[in-house]
Amino acid sequence: MSIPLIDLSKLTHSSDVIRQQEIRALDKACREIGFFYLTNTGIPKELMTALMREAKRFFDQPQDAKNAIDITNCKNHRGYGNIGEEQLDEVGHADWKETFDMALDFPADHPLAEKYPTMYGPNQNPSNPKTVEVLQDYYVEAFLVAQKLLTAMAQALSLDDHFFTRCFTDHVTVLRMIHYPPRPANDHDNGAGAHTDYGCVTLLLQDQIGGLQVKNRQGEWVDATPIDNALVVNIGDLMQRWTNDEYVSTAHRVRASLPDVHRYSFPFFVEPDYETNVVCVPSCATASKPAKYEPILSGDWIQSRFDATYAYREKGE
Repeated sequence: MSIPLIDLSKLTHSSDVIRQQEIRALDKACREIGFFYLTNTGIPKELMTALMREAKRFFDQPQDAKNAIDITNCKNHRGYGNIGEEQLDEVGHADWKETFDMALDFPADHPLAEKYPTMYGPNQNPSNPKTVEVLQDYYVEAFLVAQKLLTAMAQALSLDDHFFTRCFTDHVTVLRMIHYPPRPANDHDNGAGAHTDYGCVTLLLQDQIGGLQVKNRQGEWVDATPIDNALVVNIGDLMQRWTNDEYVSTAHRVRASLPDVHRYSFPFFVEPDYETNVVCVPSCATASKPAKYEPILSGDWIQSRFDATYAYREKGE
């Protein structure tokens, strides 16, 4: 298995021939692999470089400064996550990484924050305003890419262009910064254990260190080698459910960094409004292959997956 390249500029091209050819390639990648590289995204290279710089600045802070916005003190899962906070592979080690999460910033008294306090609410921001500015700029740019991609996926599935994008008014899309520090000798094979993602799609910006691996249909782990300026995109569990297993959510993992090697990556978890009713899309159910899954609210699904991943939630916090 090789991970295909999909060109976003072709998915949005004015030429029907070019656009349709790339949409067919996208559809094939979503059905057969669930992973692809997305090139020509339009995200400025300077912004990607700035995000890398600010991640290093943030994670290089003294531990006390990072702990000031500890994610365990936040009902809606925003802020800093220490090493060992997550365990994505439920039978393995806790993950050898530290994280920062942000999403749309809702005041605590917003109706959605009061109704769904574990999904909506205020961000816990880094203290450096430049870091916050770069994070917000990248969030906006990545979201534009996500909307173009979801439009192309709707076209690939013979749906209305806005079938998916209409579900992103008060969305719970999360931008995460991850630092994989050098691992202790003979410990923690995985920076992030084998897992699938929860939501619709994930857009991943990674540095040039490498370490991301994708599980192919033969059960073998294949390296997702970094490509400069490209995003790695994968289908999430919610999209697999939405498409009646036509689009596949594929297991992946991150091998832990070698001694003296630091790795940084930036997943953008594209997740719709909490109250999106996820019902099998019309083009993915037939008489011979009826819908497998009961309808579910997007937020209820994502919340159930969160609860299985984060140990501190089990403490009732």
